[in-house]
Amino acid sequence: MNSRSTPAAWLGSLDGCRLARVLETRRDATAVPEPRSVRELADRLQRPGSVALALPRLALPHLQVAEALAALRAPAPRDALAKLLGVADDDTARELAAVLESLADHALVWPDGAERLCMAEPLRQAWDAPLGLDAPLEELLAGTTSDELRRMLVALGVKPPGGTSHRLAALVEHHSDPQRVLSLVDKAPAVTRKLLEGRAGAGPAGPARFIPFGRPGADVEAGARWALDRGLLIQDRHHYGPARMPAEVTVALRGSGWHAPFQPVPPSAVSASVTPAEVDREASAAAAAFAAHAASVLAACSTTAPARLKSGGIGARELARIGKAAQADDAVVRLTLETAHAAGLLARDGDRVAPTEAYDAWAEQEPPERFAVLLQAWRNLPLTPTQARDEDNKALPALAGAPPCNGCVQARHGLLAAAARLPAGQGLRVASDLGPLIAWYRPLADSSPDGPPFATVIREAELLGVLARGALSAIGIHLGTGDAEGVGVECRRLLPSATSTARIGADFTAVVTGTPSARLALLLDSVADRETSGTASVWRFSAGSIRRALDAGHTPDDITADLAAVATGSLPQPLSYLIADTARGHGRVRIASASCVLHGDEPALLAELAAHRRLAKLGLRQLAPTVLISRSPLDTTLAALRAEGYSPVAETAEGTVRIERVRPQRAGAAVPAPRGSRAGGGGRIAARTAKETAAFDPNTLANQLLAAPDAPDPAPFDGGAPFATDTEEIVAGWAKRLPYSDVRQLAHAIDAGRAITVEYVATSGSRTVRTLSDLDLDPPYLEAWCHLRDAERVFTLSRIHSVMSVAPE
Repeated sequence: MNSRSTPAAWLGSLDGCRLARVLETRRDATAVPEPRSVRELADRLQRPGSVALALPRLALPHLQVAEALAALRAPAPRDALAKLLGVADDDTARELAAVLESLADHALVWPDGAERLCMAEPLRQAWDAPLGLDAPLEELLAGTTSDELRRMLVALGVKPPGGTSHRLAALVEHHSDPQRVLSLVDKAPAVTRKLLEGRAGAGPAGPARFIPFGRPGADVEAGARWALDRGLLIQDRHHYGPARMPAEVTVALRGSGWHAPFQPVPPSAVSASVTPAEVDREASAAAAAFAAHAASVLAACSTTAPARLKSGGIGARELARIGKAAQADDAVVRLTLETAHAAGLLARDGDRVAPTEAYDAWAEQEPPERFAVLLQAWRNLPLTPTQARDEDNKALPALAGAPPCNGCVQARHGLLAAAARLPAGQGLRVASDLGPLIAWYRPLADSSPDGPPFATVIREAELLGVLARGALSAIGIHLGTGDAEGVGVECRRLLPSATSTARIGADFTAVVTGTPSARLALLLDSVADRETSGTASVWRFSAGSIRRALDAGHTPDDITADLAAVATGSLPQPLSYLIADTARGHGRVRIASASCVLHGDEPALLAELAAHRRLAKLGLRQLAPTVLISRSPLDTTLAALRAEGYSPVAETAEGTVRIERVRPQRAGAAVPAPRGSRAGGGGRIAARTAKETAAFDPNTLANQLLAAPDAPDPAPFDGGAPFATDTEEIVAGWAKRLPYSDVRQLAHAIDAGRAITVEYVATSGSRTVRTLSDLDLDPPYLEAWCHLRDAERVFTLSRIHSVMSVAPE
């Protein structure tokens, strides 16, 4: 075996710069605790879970090359791969070399130093039948008796040699010659020839047509029998399952002109010239509109926290209510709620979803900073938020807590990658034409369930100003590279600052162009009713809205002064009259809670209330010229009088005016804490993860790994090297299925309070992949918050079969 045929040997042969590229590409394998040797790194890179994370990030030609190599049963000669892919010119050869280099950067395919290509075993297992090819003849004939091989050779007209191995070699040699196979099939009965050609043509694009046995139909059985007698089809010796066609036979029947698909160049799309200024203008308008609507949506949630369905999530009725209050359509509402939740601005609070304390700080920021927070959350959002209906056309709730969708994340990343590679100064005439490009860059990403491919994620990008005029905007360029600082700079350049003034008209309206500042929006919301939101917001003053401000403790002079301070000119006289008239009638009647007592200084007004027909349900009775009592509670009486146009105020038990200031509901934390003693731990873990990500240096780690000795893993009871911590020793003693690399990661997660992903096998035998946090070791058990079940669970250490750190993107 060549010294580089194993992943550890190949990684150890790389220089520091080359190994650093692998570490940068496969960040999940470098998560803390960092690997301490090349062998441990190779072990992490070859884990099925780690390979599964890398696969969705590969472009179409990478997957095509990997599938072809899997069909060749790597290690395979590089020339054989080129031949299978039909590489016939220098340009295609260079493109193949670039693809192989990228696959090596992912540590999925690597050269062994002898012109052969090796492949990670989990990658080979990604295809049951790569290229629609079954196993080679030699593998399918394993366990076949010498007499059965002799009969096949006789049927082929080949003199059988002595010995089982020689007979098997003779049969393999015969079927490895395509001309012999084609000549043999030409002599077959018509039904057999049709059957074999159909099987060979199934290929990777469609399922193989398996041949049933034991069913009625003598022609089919006779045709299959002819092929079985000559080794063109192989039946399990126990007659279990369908007959299988050896790979050599399939390739021969597909013809000499057949090659494995290889599309190294992305598909073309109709483009049009577009200037950076045009892209900036459209992106700025879209981003500003979304930022304004998002502020309105979250403000509506702050005023009245949306209720959750019993089955989880926010249903259509609540979404419609929020959309009406914020003057935003359903797509904007869903997109805002999901991104705000991911950013920690919203959280579940009992049977509602309420803003967190982080929302209050966010609302005080300028629109560019607010928008950047939501935009960064959208980039790695593990779902497609604006997908409002499922495959059965049933309405989907928002914030439903569905399992993370890696394909949705990759669809978004594929959009950013595809748009970034459009020629400079060019945009697509039709934005939906980006769908086939996304499919080329991320073939395994989730597409739109209906309509053009990736139409939903493209529409989201347009709503956010990431995509404008069919081209990637400046915001989208930095978002695609993961440059958070660059995203912030472009948001500040393209989005206007908050507007702190309003144009107040004589028609009792206040118009704010752009996004109102938090202070301005709070003031206008307190004294007027919002009618529209977006690039321009409109509030309308009324007696009811002014009374609401007076009820909250504001005086008429305060209201007038505050509005004058934000008005672009002097306050219109009609508005001043409205404020004065409403204030004049405000508090003329006072209601005391004696279940309850109404009193005032005007006997005529109290008499009017007592005689009012529509207030008869309150059971009002006059005790004195200035005193009434009510059989209804204080709040009911207060609401009834206001509904009839009066302006009463409530008193406290001490006889002072009760201030009716509504305190917005706030959720305690963005992530539910499973134990009271650990409340807030999720935030600290997230902060540590971000700090560790920023400190990661692939070059330093690469040099450390290459210089480190490759010591053997410690074993719990064989006198091996000592464990680094007591937790490692305890975990290793109980979780006996885990290699030392996994033991280290699990023990570190327990000690450091980090989240971890595990493959767990339940007592029923079912396998699940779970992300756990708030780990508490209680041998032989592990108590943790399970994000799959959204609840606290107890896990048996011996049933944990593999571990992988939760690494940031």
